[in-house]
Amino acid sequence: MNPLQLKIKSYLIFVITLVFTNSINAQIVEKEKHNLIAQNAVLTKLSDQFSFTEGPASDKKGNIYFTDQPNNRIMKWSVYGKLSVFMENAGRANGLYFDQKGNLLACADEKNELWKIDQNKNYTVILNNFEEKRLNGPNDLWVDPKGGIYFTDPFYQRDYWKHTSKEIEKECVYYLSPDKSKIINVENDLVKPNGIIGTSDGKTLYVADIAGNKTYSYTIEKNGFLDKKKLFTESGSDGMTIDEYGNIYLCGKGVTIFNPQGEKISHIDVPEPWTANVCFGGKKFKTLFITAGKSVYAIEMNVRGMK
Repeated sequence: MNPLQLKIKSYLIFVITLVFTNSINAQIVEKEKHNLIAQNAVLTKLSDQFSFTEGPASDKKGNIYFTDQPNNRIMKWSVYGKLSVFMENAGRANGLYFDQKGNLLACADEKNELWKIDQNKNYTVILNNFEEKRLNGPNDLWVDPKGGIYFTDPFYQRDYWKHTSKEIEKECVYYLSPDKSKIINVENDLVKPNGIIGTSDGKTLYVADIAGNKTYSYTIEKNGFLDKKKLFTESGSDGMTIDEYGNIYLCGKGVTIFNPQGEKISHIDVPEPWTANVCFGGKKFKTLFITAGKSVYAIEMNVRGMK
């Protein structure tokens, strides 16, 4: 075999190997998409010492922060499995989310506010009104790649409020600009918006209308406004999250998982009357943390959370 033939043979072997490897990798990815839960994974109760858990959010290391709202505190579950109190007197925080600088943002509905909490537990009120009217009660939020904040503002009468009526009649979705100087109403045609999550490229937003029992997808425009509203699924949700393949996780009766086309592909039973919220965390961001009633659960997954 002459040198030219050897080169051609070597090149063909390289091409065949590359195609074969890519094919195997594609099969693995496709398999992971359909086998979301890790093999032999068991739903594990981490703790049940709370009154009502909500708002799980993971920091950059995979530590999970969540709220025990009736007890007015934010808890932390570390990647090493240690439970601790992160913050007392937490503004009756509900939904949580970390911004790009590591601050913990909180829907603090004790006084109908949005908070920014640093690692020293110092908080700043970043918003408490829309057009000089008191917010109904910020519930859940998501931070886009620019640092802007989308949040839902339903009205749930709280026993710790002095007021019993709305100043803003409609329950809406708002967008707070990255520099926090401008707030816009981006959706005012839902019954009771609750869970909210977006894609890491900042192009798509999902909002659950819990009272309307529907979840919608939107195209995010450059100015923060929403366009191309589309029914994602005939199912509402409390909290929600998204994995690396764009699958959407909705809560209520356990956790129900939908592919990006809105088709139900899996369900995780949770032995509690109500599942409030869910997020990915842990060392590899492959652990699904679930807040449900007085408890917090976890289950190992084959997929990572989208970040």
